[in-house]
Amino acid sequence: MAGRLAPALARSELPVAGPGELVVSEVFGPTFQGEGRSLGQRVGFVRLGTCNLDCGRGPGATWACDTAYTWDWERYRPAAELTARPVEDIVAELTAMEVGGLVITGGEPLIQQRRLVPLLTAAARRGWAVEVETNGTIAPFPEVVELVGQFNVSPKVQGSGVPAALALRPRALAAFVATGKSVFKFVASSAAELDDIGDVVARCGLAPVMIMPAGTEAEQMLRVARELADPVLARGWDLTIRLHVLLWGNERAR
Repeated sequence: MAGRLAPALARSELPVAGPGELVVSEVFGPTFQGEGRSLGQRVGFVRLGTCNLDCGRGPGATWACDTAYTWDWERYRPAAELTARPVEDIVAELTAMEVGGLVITGGEPLIQQRRLVPLLTAAARRGWAVEVETNGTIAPFPEVVELVGQFNVSPKVQGSGVPAALALRPRALAAFVATGKSVFKFVASSAAELDDIGDVVARCGLAPVMIMPAGTEAEQMLRVARELADPVLARGWDLTIRLHVLLWGNERAR
């Protein structure tokens, strides 16, 4: 991690993707999907760079983003964290993993969704089940919807510290609902945050809903999960843990 970086310098270091390329933070696997409905399944990950939100930095934040190295250029250097990589090279790396599933995450991957289509097409040809993890602020293009098996949509509520006007885009969330392929996963650091989540769920008509305990250390995450369990059951929602945190803590690329 570097010292604080001037915004202008950070922008100058951001890689620019050429034709057939994606701006990538890391490609890793084989590993397990650590969250949500596919928890425990053997997959490969493609983590894309940049994000349109800054979770964990605003007033009232109760948890911090655990992949800030993909977007926080006051703390990290984009030249050290991001690379413009040809899609064909990414596909070759994933193929060598011999996995049946692909998780595309970020950052916010749908910032690059037009460039994602060749990767998604290659995944379809190989029979990989594809999940895209998104903050739900950018509606997916029809060609992306066609090629993705599941959207893991994680709207950011008060605990993220991001103002609601930026974090919650009702039209985009409605587009995810309309796909019939979306699961809405909210991070919570305490049971007190479930009322806020419930308001968003009701206002935007979101279903199905999963709650995920905040935490990058196993004991912290399990403590929060135990606090959340009964209230989540009472609301008729699902609960997911973070398997990778239980296994590897906050280690990157696991």
